[in-house]
Amino acid sequence: MEVKKTENFNKLSTQLHPRKRKLAPKTAYELEVAEREIKDKSIPYEYQTKQIPLKVIKLDFEEPENRGKSLIFIPDYQREFVWDETKQSKFIESLFLGVPIPPVFVAQTNEEGRLEVIDGSQRIRTVIRFLKNELKLRGLEKLKSLNGFYFNDFESPRQNKFNLIDMRFHVLTDKATAQTRADIFKRINTTSEPLTDSQIRKGEFANNAFYNFVLEMANSDRFKKDFYTGKDSKGNKGEHEELALRYFIYSESYLEHKHDVGSFLNGLIEKKEVFTDIEKMSKQDDFYKMLNFVERYFPHKFNKSQTGKAIPRVRFEAISVGVHLALKIKPDLVPTYMEWLDSDEFDSNTTSDASNNEGKLKIRVEFVRDCLLNIKTKEMLNFS
Repeated sequence: MEVKKTENFNKLSTQLHPRKRKLAPKTAYELEVAEREIKDKSIPYEYQTKQIPLKVIKLDFEEPENRGKSLIFIPDYQREFVWDETKQSKFIESLFLGVPIPPVFVAQTNEEGRLEVIDGSQRIRTVIRFLKNELKLRGLEKLKSLNGFYFNDFESPRQNKFNLIDMRFHVLTDKATAQTRADIFKRINTTSEPLTDSQIRKGEFANNAFYNFVLEMANSDRFKKDFYTGKDSKGNKGEHEELALRYFIYSESYLEHKHDVGSFLNGLIEKKEVFTDIEKMSKQDDFYKMLNFVERYFPHKFNKSQTGKAIPRVRFEAISVGVHLALKIKPDLVPTYMEWLDSDEFDSNTTSDASNNEGKLKIRVEFVRDCLLNIKTKEMLNFS
């Protein structure tokens, strides 16, 4: 009988952990072919590491007027300058703060001995723009006093210190062919993927009691399983946590909303360094009341239709915060009508292009609140 139990356990263990299944070993021939291919196609990426001051990078970088003459240049296969000014500013902030920066990959060309940028063009272009006084810092969260500064706004000692900051370069030798350089660029830029705001916050606010509470609510069965489909345009990388955070922040501070959503949310998380058990219980109670109301009266919960696989952020914000505001006014609320969900007004207030507009958040959450409270009656709305 004991043997039978052991056999069943091993069978179940194999089903639950497929890696434990016994696989047929590779033949000697297959192993030989694999080893030969690795040796034949491996490239000896010989490189040197150099520390180059930002001022030297600026002086040696290729500009339109000296094309073909400068030491450092960006090849045609590189992508265009795609960083927006907020991302550029945050990179400059990192340099001021002394944050370790990943090395720039460059290759020495056979023909002229110049340095072709393989990876790091966005960082280099950002530095050049800042040193040329073309970038005004914005959206900074640590060095907030620097917002609105151009490089020339700093006094000479600070300019000199910034100019002397080193960037680390990995310089491939001239043995790397043009094809090899392009291949390295492709591999670097397809194997690395930027972190989402939610993923970054998990590290930045790991010890923040309020944010840990938000994560707990976002990953609770009541929300994630019953209300969140798990399929979204963000690749399901913490999107349910992003939605929960927006509910908890906007439900008490939507009137303070600013255009830069990420900075606004992070700033309010930082302010909640003290988060008591009483606050936690109150917010959890409000959260579940809101979810219960949505489940009872909204035909597709937060989705637009029964088949919807993604919850648009603006729609979630409007419904969740609007319901919360209405329940605060009338806890025993029973909606008079729900047709407002199909109104032209609700549709226009929950389109994606309105997501970061400072006035739109107030309009959409108060629209939902007022419809639920019958302050906005059905006769006041338009239906296409």
